[in-house]
Amino acid sequence: MTWKQLYSKTKKYVKERDVSPFVHAGQVASGIETDKGNVYFGVCVDGKCDWGICAERAAIMDMLKNGESRVTKVVTVDRNGNLREPCGLCREAFMQLHKDNDKTEFLVDLEKQETISLGRLLPNWWGENRFEE
Repeated sequence: MTWKQLYSKTKKYVKERDVSPFVHAGQVASGIETDKGNVYFGVCVDGKCDWGICAERAAIMDMLKNGESRVTKVVTVDRNGNLREPCGLCREAFMQLHKDNDKTEFLVDLEKQETISLGRLLPNWWGENRFEE
């Protein structure tokens, strides 16, 4: 899938809404493509009792329930259509899933098709050698 296709499909999931007086969701969506070419989506969820999940990790959960862990591409879009980079917790989550996820590319500029690798976003990762154990 091209970056523009992944961006367009991901953007469709951005539907900001109050789910209840306690839960707000959908202001950010994320689409992740795996090495098998499958695409999974997630939206962020914020709860008043301090529970919530980022769109990237919600997409990871969708992927994991389908038995995959190697991510090749990630697009994260906010309510204004802007691209977002993952927070530190999401970076760590992607890194821990598969030994090759340091090569995962995150789209940072749609027009220029510019990306950044997870390895650059999280250099000198503490768990790098654990995959060899």
